[in-house]
Amino acid sequence: MKKFKRTTVTAALPYANGPLHIGHVAGAYLPADTYVRYLRLRGDDIVFICGSDEHGVAITLGAKKEGVSPKAFVDKYHNLMKKAFQDFGIGFDIYSRTSQPVHYETAQEFFKTIYDQGIFLEETSDQYYDEQEGIFLADRYITGTCPKCGNTNAYGDQCEKCGTSLSPRELINPRSTVSGNTPVLKPTKHWYFPLDKYESWLKEWIVEGHKDDWKTNVYGQCKSWIDQGLQPRSITRDLAWGIPVPLAEGKGKVLYVWFDAPIGYISATKELKPNDWQKYWQDNDTRLIHFIGKDNIVFHCVIFPSMLKAAGKYILPDNVPANEFLNLEGEKISTSRNHAVWLHEYLEDFPGRRDELRYTLTSISPETKDADFTWKDYQSKVNSELSAILGNFVNRVMVLTWKYFDGKVPSAHELPGTNDHRKRILEKYQQAHNDLNASVKEMISALDDFRFREAQFQMMNLCRIGNKFLADTEPWKLAKEDMEAVSCILSYALTVVGNIAIACEPFLPDTAQNIKKQLNSTGIDTGWNAFWKKAELIEPLPESHQLGKAELLFRNIEDEEIEKQINKLKKPKAVEEVKPESAVKPLKETITIDDFTKLDIRVGTILTAEKMEKSDKLLKFTIDTGIDKRTVLSGIAKHYTPEEMVGKQVTLIANLAPRKMMGIESQGMILMAEDADGKLRLLQPNEAVNPGATVS
Repeated sequence: MKKFKRTTVTAALPYANGPLHIGHVAGAYLPADTYVRYLRLRGDDIVFICGSDEHGVAITLGAKKEGVSPKAFVDKYHNLMKKAFQDFGIGFDIYSRTSQPVHYETAQEFFKTIYDQGIFLEETSDQYYDEQEGIFLADRYITGTCPKCGNTNAYGDQCEKCGTSLSPRELINPRSTVSGNTPVLKPTKHWYFPLDKYESWLKEWIVEGHKDDWKTNVYGQCKSWIDQGLQPRSITRDLAWGIPVPLAEGKGKVLYVWFDAPIGYISATKELKPNDWQKYWQDNDTRLIHFIGKDNIVFHCVIFPSMLKAAGKYILPDNVPANEFLNLEGEKISTSRNHAVWLHEYLEDFPGRRDELRYTLTSISPETKDADFTWKDYQSKVNSELSAILGNFVNRVMVLTWKYFDGKVPSAHELPGTNDHRKRILEKYQQAHNDLNASVKEMISALDDFRFREAQFQMMNLCRIGNKFLADTEPWKLAKEDMEAVSCILSYALTVVGNIAIACEPFLPDTAQNIKKQLNSTGIDTGWNAFWKKAELIEPLPESHQLGKAELLFRNIEDEEIEKQINKLKKPKAVEEVKPESAVKPLKETITIDDFTKLDIRVGTILTAEKMEKSDKLLKFTIDTGIDKRTVLSGIAKHYTPEEMVGKQVTLIANLAPRKMMGIESQGMILMAEDADGKLRLLQPNEAVNPGATVS
């Protein structure tokens, strides 16, 4: 197998029309994060790319339903998802968005590169139109009866029951999912990607080239699609929200979301690595891995690779380890019925317990078939596995070491087998050592093959073997007669604990740090990545090393906590509660119109943003005021990140006397709204205006 110099890992761009639930996490983001952590521990050169997918009909409809602009709609869910990922500890190198200027430029350039080669087909055809809503309908917003299997809820592009690839015109009794009405046909011109011309190449690349190394569910779906015969696919749409088609005759049309979205991986890499992004996308020494759910397989394995092939220069996916779906309490996750475990709500209800959810979702990961999450199973895995096996072993070893050796790593004496119990200890040591190394090798092999359930099981097997070693050697019984034997047993047990801390890192990063803290390993853990390179146990702790305080790693989940979550699922989706009116600050002293007219309030665009060193509150901005580009400091760092501020328009007092803060002159004041609870929010124009526009 070819060795690569670097790896580009992408996780499916989540659609910015709702919050994240555990099905999303289990499908793409947790497996990707686990794999990336593993590669980083090996010392690999890697970028981990993701971002919000913000275009398409669903966005315009969602915005219309909420009574806001599409931009405000995607801003809301982009920020919600980005924060949930951060709070859960998913370690993206960048979490971008497809509304970024760099993405617009990249997607339009990609389109033009293919267009200029004469590859696209231009066709005026009749397409379904919803007269009530006044919109042409994307394939996914038309349902009807599948002509192949009779499924009455087939989509306009595919029947998910039988897997047949469809076009909207093939559906029997088509209906609009927007209004429920029967759509009519109207002529419109669009550009098509000739997927059929790439059919023979795809057969060679996928059917013959990846039949042995891609997961069976991925390979099977791709082969089925190709075997049915591929058809040209429209890559433009009649919409107002999206990336404009970069052609004079394309006015009023945008790129189809499934053409522009995967290009978001490339544009996000450009944003992250503006000077050398090419080596992660156009160098044959780079491996490309896509982590997705099964509903995205065809787009990432058939359509996007064909686009990359057409554009030229780009590398192709080396692997696409897609997962199946995760169900909840025996039913499909349903956002409309609120039958879901929302990630941000879990983090609020179970603070400090990220690893418990990571462990549970990995242990039931839907790698080859759909899986089911239940709260009772979650409780059992936390209490009976994390707490009783992993937590118990680490705590026992730490407590015994403090009890017998004042918390210092004891000596690993030579133990000549001069009596029965020493012979037994040597026998149990050799057995444990062999079993531990076998589990380490299998864990790393499973990680390499994207078998994360098995890999985590083998990680936990280190704890099982460690517990058995303690139970077999019983150092607490030997303490009265053979302290050399106790020293040997606990020295090795601490070696196992150190190796568990290392092995935990891809799966349970918080737990790994907690164990390292108890081992007081800061400064001596720089060479611990040898564990991943050798695929065997290392000796992490030197003799006489002083350990930290022994603490419990996990707290049991109580029945009432689980019942609360189960009862929450039984409730129908509730209308958002109207919060009681907050206490409002009293009015300030009355001013005259003359006082007000002295203020020069203008709209500016933020060009750059960064956090001020040694300050928890201040952000430093460069703002285009239409008159000049000036530096403004604002105490909003606890409410906004620098990354989300770049490109935003703000209102500011432009004629405020400059003021020095932390040695830097601030030339204006950004206007904010402050709730009674202290939450700050930007005051922005409803729509984009030119920098320098005055507020009156």
